Amino acid sequence: MKFREVILFSGERFEVPQGIQRIDHNATHGWQLRYAGTKLFSDHSQDGTGAAEALAKATKELLRRITKLPAPSRLRRSPNENKTNDLPVGISGPIVRQRKGMSVRDCSFSVSLPRFGETAKRRSVYIGTENTYTVERYHAALAKAVELRTKAEETYQRAATKAKRAEGQVLKVK
Repeated sequence: MKFREVILFSGERFEVPQGIQRIDHNATHGWQLRYAGTKLFSDHSQDGTGAAEALAKATKELLRRITKLPAPSRLRRSPNENKTNDLPVGISGPIVRQRKGMSVRDCSFSVSLPRFGETAKRRSVYIGTENTYTVERYHAALAKAVELRTKAEETYQRAATKAKRAEGQVLKVK
C-alpha cells in the first residue's frame, strides 16, 4: 500500500495510507476516507490535537472496507459518448478486411480483454466472409465477444481485489 507524509498546520507529521485525505477547512478538521464511498473522521478539535486518534479510526475503517468490499475498478462500465454504434464497452466492429492471397473479405469483432497489472489483450471473434455472413452469425459472434469480455472483467476484478487485500495486510502491520 502506498503511504505519503502529511504535515498538519500544527507541524505534526503523519504517514497516511492511500485512500485517506486530510481535510482542514474553516471549521472542519479531520481525515476523509475515500474507498467505496466517503466518510469523515473528525479531530473534534480546532488545533489538530485529535488528528492521531481520528487517523487511527479512519485507517481501521479503511482496512475493514478493504477486507469486506471488492476493490474499486478502473474499468469503463459504459460506452464513451463518442462511440457511434451500440456495441458494449470493449467490443469494436464488425471489422472487414481482405487478407493477403484471399479473394473474399472476412468480418470479425475485436474484443479488448483487460488484465490487472498488465496491458489488455486483443482477441478477434470471427463472424464470416462476404459469402457466409448472416445476421445469425453476427449475433452468435457478438454473444461470444460479450462472454469473453465479461469473463475478462470478472478475472480482472478478482485480481484487483486480491491485490488490494494483500496491500491491506501491510496496513495491519503498520
